[in-house]
Amino acid sequence: MPGIMLKISGRETHDQTVSFADELTSLACSVLNKEASQTMVIIQFVPHEQWFIGRRSLAELGKNSFRLEVTITDETNTKSQKAQFHRDAFELLSRMLGNVHPHSNVHIIDCRATAYGYGGITQEYRYQRAIYAEVKAVAERKVQS
Repeated sequence: MPGIMLKISGRETHDQTVSFADELTSLACSVLNKEASQTMVIIQFVPHEQWFIGRRSLAELGKNSFRLEVTITDETNTKSQKAQFHRDAFELLSRMLGNVHPHSNVHIIDCRATAYGYGGITQEYRYQRAIYAEVKAVAERKVQS
């Protein structure tokens, strides 16, 4: 259940927003093994005049930028998967935006399962409930045989 927050420099366009949401969802599913139906994406556009790197606006620098934050449940992905996601996301967003400042960044947030969830239920509860259901099913099969 990743929560994806993307801030992009520039002016909003509907087609670009949909494209970013689709591409980031696909990337989270393929690299981090997440489910598209449980992936939330929020995209915000920030004018170049309001985005600063090294005390200079992107308008002054003549560059684009992005900040991507992806919140995932802690211990659901390996270091290698997260490193691959960093590389692939930076490459994807650089290609989609063009002329990207090198200080554009990707931030993966590992959130404890007891502190993260949706629908009023934590990821830890979902995990424990699934384990309990498996144990119960095994016990019932043993009783029946």
